[in-house]
Amino acid sequence: MNLTTTYLGLSLRNPLIASASPQNAELDHLRRLDDAGIGAVVLPSVFQEQLEAGANDYASIDAACSDVPAFLPPVDGGPYGMIPESHLALIMRAKAELSVPVIASLNGASASHWTRYAALLEEAGADALELNLYFVPVDPLEPGTAVEQRYLDVLAAVRQAVKIPVAVKMPPYFSSIGNMASRLLDGGADGLVIFNRYLQPDIDLQRLELFSTLELSSPGEMRLPLLWIALLAGRVKGSLAASGGVEDVEQVVKYLLAGADAVMTTAAILRHGPAYVRTLLSGLEAWLLSQRSQSLEQIRGQMSWTRLQKHDNYVRANYMHLLESYGGPRPD
Repeated sequence: MNLTTTYLGLSLRNPLIASASPQNAELDHLRRLDDAGIGAVVLPSVFQEQLEAGANDYASIDAACSDVPAFLPPVDGGPYGMIPESHLALIMRAKAELSVPVIASLNGASASHWTRYAALLEEAGADALELNLYFVPVDPLEPGTAVEQRYLDVLAAVRQAVKIPVAVKMPPYFSSIGNMASRLLDGGADGLVIFNRYLQPDIDLQRLELFSTLELSSPGEMRLPLLWIALLAGRVKGSLAASGGVEDVEQVVKYLLAGADAVMTTAAILRHGPAYVRTLLSGLEAWLLSQRSQSLEQIRGQMSWTRLQKHDNYVRANYMHLLESYGGPRPD
């Protein structure tokens, strides 16, 4: 059974990628993912706020790639408290010990000097860079064109700094997702991750305070990225990675049928542990065997816009039909 795929120009042994999570800062966790058969790993993000806080001057960061040995004691303070030098050391250690591509991650919202850190991630050995663009436009006077340009400016700054492949993890909130996807790819992105997941606040009715909680994604959240993977596959240049809602092999297969080159998951691995990767891969092989398929290429994109003869399920007419056919709740 041939599960190999290409993502961002990288050859992966299978389409499963462990997306960024705190556990991916632990070498033992990364080793277990590698042993279980993961196709690639994304390390925890370095945040724009970390780099702009001034906790580490750029002279020390510039020296980090050459001065930090490949193997250091474990990093303390958690993945999102790591100083940038330690993050570079993590990349070096991961590259030395893993057999799969190591993808670094930068999380930011505006173009400034922090983007030069991308070059150090490349120098440390990252095979690719995932740019997680996370920005909530809270100013009601800021036009959508300005928000879109902000994303393009960050991409341009990072693209200028590195030669390795760059993927943009984009949000689903643009007025024209397809157009923005094309502009990001034309602007230098080698691929897109569909989509990043905004953390949304709730209200504590007892304390009358806003609060945020981190909830792992569930399969119901895959519908929107599934739709846009299917709409973009074969119609835009560049790789497409699906992100969100992967719990079992059913979601993996659906994303591949929609046209994804790779499928990312964090929630399933956090719930079940790194060994669960074997369950997902064996399930994928079993499904392909049931379809008498010997490779991903035989099924990839079968349900995409470009491959389907009828597009009813992608347009307004189907929405109207569903509303008309709904019979309401059944009586007890």
